[in-house]
Amino acid sequence: MQKHNLLEKLVALSPGMEIWWDSSPIIFDNWCTTFLEKAAETDRPLLEAQFARMYAPDNVTNQLFRGVTTNPPLSLQAIEDDVDRWKSIARSFIEESPDITIEELFWKNYLEIVRLGSEMYLPLFEASGYREGYLSGQTDPRDAFNGEAMLKQAREIAAVNDNVMVKIPGTREGYDVIEELTALGIPTNNTLSFHMPQFAHCAERVEKGLVRARRDGIDLSRWRSVITAMESRFGDLGGLRDHAREQGIELSEAEVRWAELAIFKKACHYLRKNRYHSKMLSCSLRLGPEIEGRKRIWHLEEKVGAEIVMTCPPGFIADIINFENQEAIDFEPNTIDRPIPDEVLEKLMKVPYFAKAYDEYGYDPLEFDSHPALVKTAEQFAAATEKAVAFAAGCLEEAKKEKV
Repeated sequence: MQKHNLLEKLVALSPGMEIWWDSSPIIFDNWCTTFLEKAAETDRPLLEAQFARMYAPDNVTNQLFRGVTTNPPLSLQAIEDDVDRWKSIARSFIEESPDITIEELFWKNYLEIVRLGSEMYLPLFEASGYREGYLSGQTDPRDAFNGEAMLKQAREIAAVNDNVMVKIPGTREGYDVIEELTALGIPTNNTLSFHMPQFAHCAERVEKGLVRARRDGIDLSRWRSVITAMESRFGDLGGLRDHAREQGIELSEAEVRWAELAIFKKACHYLRKNRYHSKMLSCSLRLGPEIEGRKRIWHLEEKVGAEIVMTCPPGFIADIINFENQEAIDFEPNTIDRPIPDEVLEKLMKVPYFAKAYDEYGYDPLEFDSHPALVKTAEQFAAATEKAVAFAAGCLEEAKKEKV
C-alpha cells in the first residue's frame, strides 16, 4: 500500500479540483473503523494516516474532502449505520409532535441528518471564506417533476445551515427551481443530469438567476453552483450499449467510458469558454476499463488538471485505496484537455443516444424528463426514499404500541 492514495495524487496535480465525500459525514468514523478492521495489520498505520487527512477537524484547510453530497437514499445509510440512535431521534420528534405523520417524520429525520452533517463541515466553510465546506441536501426524489413541492422543500433544506447547498434534479421543472433559488442567493447542485443539453441549460438558468439576484441586491457571498454529471449512469444505467446495438454497433467497456468522458470534457470546456459561474461535478465513477490485461481508472486518469468537483462514495474510495495496480496509474498533466480518440468519437456519433447527449442542443428541455438515465435514476432514488419513509413508519408504530 502506498503512502498517498490516488485521489491525493490527483488533487496534487489539479489546482482547483475538490474531492467531496458522497454520503452523510456522520458515517465516516464507522466506515474508517470497519475498513481498518478488514485491513492487513501492516497496512493499518498508512490507512489511519490517510483517513486522518481525508477529514481533519483540527486541520480543515488541508484536509482532502472539501465538501459533501447527500440525498435521501444516501442518508438512509446514516440511519442504517446507527439504527438505535435514529430511533431515539425519531422518538424525540414524535414526543414533540404527537400528531406527526409518517411523511413529516421522514422529512424531520432527513433534515436532522443534513444538519448534523453540515455542522461537521462548518469549520471548513468558514475557514475558506464560504467557498468550500458545503453539504448538498436533496429535495424529495419522488417530487422530481413537481416544481412547487421542490421549491418549498429547497427553502426548508437551505434554512438548516449556512453551508447547505440544495440538490435539484435536472428535470424541466427542476431548472425553473434552480433559477428561482439562484435568484434568492441559495446555492444549488443540479443532480439527475447526464448530458450536454442539461448542463448547458442549467448554466444558462443559473446566469439568469444571478442577474435577478444582483438586480435585487441579494447577498451572493455564500452562493455556489455545481452541475453534476452522473457519468456511469449515462453509460451503464441509461443503456448506451443497447442503444448502440439498435444501430448494429457493439461498444466495448473502453468505448462506453470514452463516451462518458467525451461529454464531461466537453461540458468543462463549455463552461470555461462561456465564463459561466457554475462548476462541473463528476460523480457515478467507475474503475476500468481493462487495457492490455491491466485495470485502469479512466474516470480519474482523464481529469488531471480539471478545475472541478469530484464526489466519491465510500465504496469507490475503498476501491481506490485497494486498487492493485496503483503503481501503473501514472497521471499525465492536464489530461482534461486531451480529446478522446477521433475514431472512437466517430463511432459514438453514429449512436443517436450519444450524439444527442454530446450536442448542447441535442435535447429540448421538454425532453429532459423522459431521458432513459433520468427516468431510471429517479425511480431508483424514489424507491430508496420509500425505505427511509418505512423507517419513519416503523418508529411511529413502535411509539403507538408503547402508549397502549
